[in-house]
Amino acid sequence: MNENENGNFGVWGILELMGHVKVAGYVTEEELFGTKMGRIDIPSDNGASVTQYFGGGSVYRMTPVTEDIARAYARVNKPRPVEVWGLALPAQRTETDDTDWEGDGWNDE
Repeated sequence: MNENENGNFGVWGILELMGHVKVAGYVTEEELFGTKMGRIDIPSDNGASVTQYFGGGSVYRMTPVTEDIARAYARVNKPRPVEVWGLALPAQRTETDDTDWEGDGWNDE
């Protein structure tokens, strides 16, 4: 098993989560919320990194690789930020709306 300078698990790798998400970076283990969780620090081009945590049960596969391979993989497989999706609400009609909506029961006299 690979260990980091603190004597804890740590390895550069390509991580597949739930068989759908692939990320690469430095993989370690931390205790959060009273349980062990995985942590991956995904390097970026600007020298910073994006940290993501995951539960052990979500790991489909982890492939240990060299740092160079992990960085190259991370460069072309960047995690996308979360986006909010929603549909626009239909326009609200008002009593001052003089549009002729024939047969809809609105403003029919």
